[in-house]
Amino acid sequence: MASLTEELISVLEKEHEVYDRLIPITEQKTKVIISGNLEELQKVTDKEQEIVDQVIALEKKREDIIVNMGTVLNRDPKTLKLKMMVKLLEKRPEEQKKLAILHDLLTAQLKRVAEQNEKNKMLINQSLEMIQFELNLIQSSRMTPGTGNYTKGASTVDVPVAGTGMFDAKQ
Repeated sequence: MASLTEELISVLEKEHEVYDRLIPITEQKTKVIISGNLEELQKVTDKEQEIVDQVIALEKKREDIIVNMGTVLNRDPKTLKLKMMVKLLEKRPEEQKKLAILHDLLTAQLKRVAEQNEKNKMLINQSLEMIQFELNLIQSSRMTPGTGNYTKGASTVDVPVAGTGMFDAKQ
C-alpha cells in the first residue's frame, strides 16, 4: 500500500506540474481569441492539445493506481476519491499532508482551467454570432435589388439576385 501511495503522490505532483503549464496557455488563448488571429489561435490550440494529452495520460495512471488501491483496501475504486484517501492515511501523517496539499492545489487549478475555458467558449460563441450577423447582412444586401444600381440616365440596371449561392448556416 505504501508504494501505491507514493506512486499516487508522484502522479499527482506531475499532474500539478502539467496544469501549471496549461493555465498560461489557456490565458494566452483568451488573448488570441480576442485579437482574432486565427493562425496564432491554431498554434496555441495545438500546444494546449499536447498538454491535455499529457493530462489524460496522467489521469489514466492515477485511475490505475486507484484501482490497485481499491483492490488492496477491498473497496470499490469508484468510491475512492482523493479526500477519502487523505482520511485513510491518518496513520501516515507525512503522506496524508502531501496528498491533502496536492488535492487542494489540483482542485484550485482545475477550477481555474474550467473558468478560463468557459470564458474562451463564451468569446468564441460571440465571435461566431458576429460572423453569422455579418453573413446575414451581406446576404440581405445582395438580395435587395435596385439599391444603388443606377446608370448615368438614373435608370436601374437589372442585377441578378444571389439566392442560390448563399446559405443560412443556422438551418
